Order: sequence, then C-alpha cells, then structure tokens
Amino acid sequence: MHEFIFRSLVIGLWGTVAMDLWAMLLHRQVGIAPPNWGLVGRWFLHLPRGKIFHDDIATARAFPFEVEAGWFAHYATGILYGAALLHFGGADYAHAPKLLPALVLAWITVGAGWFILQPGMGAGWAASKRDNPWMIRFLNLVAHSWFGVGMYLGALIALKMVK
Repeated sequence: MHEFIFRSLVIGLWGTVAMDLWAMLLHRQVGIAPPNWGLVGRWFLHLPRGKIFHDDIATARAFPFEVEAGWFAHYATGILYGAALLHFGGADYAHAPKLLPALVLAWITVGAGWFILQPGMGAGWAASKRDNPWMIRFLNLVAHSWFGVGMYLGALIALKMVK
C-alpha cells in the first residue's frame, strides 16, 4: 500500500508539474493567460456547501485562501489521476510504464474539465459559453497531453526510486 501511495504521488506530481510548465511556457511565449487557480479554489470551496453550478464563479462569494485551495485541488487531483493510472494499469504498468496508457487517461481526464469544472464555473459545457470555445478545447487537450507525458515520466522515475 505504501508503494502504491508513493508511486501515485510521484506520477501525479510529475504530471501536474508538466502541465504547469506548459502553461508557463504558453504564457511567456504567446501571452495566453495561465489558469486562475483562485477561481478554481473558489469553486471547490463552494462544493461542500452544495453549490456545484455557478452562472459566473468570478461573481460568487469569495473565500479566504481560495488561491491556495485551488493549487491544492489542482495537485490533489493530479495525484488522484496518478493513482487511477496505477489502479487501471496494475502491477504491469508500475513495473513497465508505457506512454500510451498515460496519454489515454490524460485525454479522458479532459472530460472532467469539460463536463464538470467548466460548466460548474459558468463557462458552459466544454467552454461553450466562452468567446473562443474551440481554442480552449484545443488548449485543454494539449495541456492534458503534457499531463500524460509527465505522468509517464513520473512512472519511470518512481520505477527507479522503488527498485
């Protein structure tokens, strides 16, 4: 069990860091704004109060430490996805990581953003209420592809660390 938790942490952290580095690169090179983790934190902090869907999360009641909550939720979610990769891939994946399963899981996780987070924050299904939904969808797929690559690298690193 400890090994599973350790591998999940390494895989999820590497995946999430890869996604964040991609966002930083886009911001510095192209000027695309990075994700607003404060608003994501606000959305997560409204969940225990029974509020899932907002017309516009920016106008919802603010909370102290919502930026920190957003970053925590972002990384905790990445670690949970790392655990999912290990769970579905089993011991075979832990001892012989492959890129394709990590990418497939990463592409599946785009659905959580499109069908839970974005509508929950007021952006509509798959960002349909935004001015540029197809660009957002494309960028979501690319970011999650980097997440998958990072999870794969994390699995390789965990393999070296556990041996």
